[in-house]
Amino acid sequence: MTQHLRIARPVTDIERAANMYCQGLTLSILASFRDHDGFEGIMVGAPAAGYHLEFTRCRHHTVTPSPTPEDLLVLYYPFESEWHLACGRMSAAGFDAVSSFNPYWNVRGRSYQDPDGYRVVLQQEAWE
Repeated sequence: MTQHLRIARPVTDIERAANMYCQGLTLSILASFRDHDGFEGIMVGAPAAGYHLEFTRCRHHTVTPSPTPEDLLVLYYPFESEWHLACGRMSAAGFDAVSSFNPYWNVRGRSYQDPDGYRVVLQQEAWE
């Protein structure tokens, strides 16, 4: 059996988060739900990938996102040309470029932060 990874994050605006991540990381909306015991959410990812992101909001109990500078999604781009294109998409999607808390990620990567404070690192190297 192949496992599938879901990374769930409470956000202040699920539509904004889904749109930014789809545009910046070339993901697609995979599913969504409304009024499931007071929750709504949107799942984004690559259809054949073994993971997806879920952005949620609860109508009855507001959860303020509180990520730290070390709560990271890291994506590896082995080819510099693809990495540059991805960095451009992140900026165009509305992510803010930020300096990484851990200086390791500043050497061969670039870090971005969404409006809720969640960070994404685009690392220009292959994952081995």
